[in-house]
Amino acid sequence: MDKVWAVIRREFISRVRSRAFVVSTVLGPLLMGALFLMPILLEKRQTAPKHIVVLDAAGGDFGRQVAERLRLEMRDTVTHTIPRYRVERVETEGRVTEVRDSLVALTGLRKAGLDGLDGVLVLTDSTISAGQMRYYGANVGSPNDMQALRATVRPLVMGARLERAGVDPGVVDAAQGNVELTTERVTQGKLTGQSGSASFLLAYVMSFMLYLALLLYGMQVMSSVVEEKSSRIVEVLISSLTPFQLLMGKVIGVASVALVQLGIWAGTAMVLTTYRLQVAGAFGASSKSVSDLPIPTVSPMMLVVFLSFFVLGFFFYSAMYAAVGSMCNSHQEAQQSQTPVTLFVAAGLMLMFSLLSEPNGTMAHALSLVPFFAPFVTPVRYSLSPLPWTELLLSVLAMVAGLVVVVWIAARIYRVGILSYGKKPKLSEIMRWVRTA
Repeated sequence: MDKVWAVIRREFISRVRSRAFVVSTVLGPLLMGALFLMPILLEKRQTAPKHIVVLDAAGGDFGRQVAERLRLEMRDTVTHTIPRYRVERVETEGRVTEVRDSLVALTGLRKAGLDGLDGVLVLTDSTISAGQMRYYGANVGSPNDMQALRATVRPLVMGARLERAGVDPGVVDAAQGNVELTTERVTQGKLTGQSGSASFLLAYVMSFMLYLALLLYGMQVMSSVVEEKSSRIVEVLISSLTPFQLLMGKVIGVASVALVQLGIWAGTAMVLTTYRLQVAGAFGASSKSVSDLPIPTVSPMMLVVFLSFFVLGFFFYSAMYAAVGSMCNSHQEAQQSQTPVTLFVAAGLMLMFSLLSEPNGTMAHALSLVPFFAPFVTPVRYSLSPLPWTELLLSVLAMVAGLVVVVWIAARIYRVGILSYGKKPKLSEIMRWVRTA
């Protein structure tokens, strides 16, 4: 056991002391904090209203209605106190091109120290009849601004068309009133206060973190095995410990590094989501600025399930990556040979999307018992709808059983492969290693 511990300590310390580990571990929480605080800071940002001129050549009352509606538009969604536009209306019956050109000449000059315009909205009779309007502005590259402008004018165009057709636009407007669907997740008969979009976000982030961690650290195990084999260091190592001890020490050591890093990231996410109201208050934002955002809540039990299945999944796939590395003589060979293992990891991520609509269906139950996919499926199912203890325990037992089988096969391949040089073995030869090693 002391020899295994020596390998674990070497693998752990050599990676934890690396600059890449320190930078990525620190950047993870910083990035989470930035993503969490960005919506809050954007809500607080005092953006100057866009100075827009409505060039009214449509006749009637349509241009005035558009100008009034634009003045009522607000940029912020929390306090509704920051206007989106500062609107002026210029009415003209002719010379539309000349007036438009004179206004366009004043557009986009604010950065030069002048009180210029941000845009010119041209309304003509064809705006009502054919739905054609033109906007000339410095902010046309902003999809949000253009979508907001189009959404503001569109119902007024519809109302003007209905009025021309002799239909009371007020009646139609009331009949076409907006319908909002508010979702809130229910867990075991209790409201969680978490929306459907927040549940999806949590499941997606968890699966993606597992995918990246399994690939990143699993390939580190494979690269370490290839490096030791190609440099012949492994021949010195197995003179003092068995191949199985070397394999277990290497996998556990790298798993410890991954667990420390993921634990820091997941712990940061749990603190930010659990105490999000307090964090918002510390930055001077209202509680509503975060309560309406689809921010998932990471409970301590969710954290335990996530990390537990990560450890089991990491041992499962790292044993396969180590076996692949022992069969190869160079990093180039290893990159080609690890494709089947990587495909299983990618398949686990893809299956996550099929579970979002039915996390408790037959397919979800079955995949929770398949060791190749359980590290992805079970945590995602738990985040969407917490599982009974019996089902959670069955998934763990299935993972443990699959882990024992994979480690047994990988250890036999590793025992022969690390001392085999030359041509890469064929599948029949690998099967012989498993039977006779």
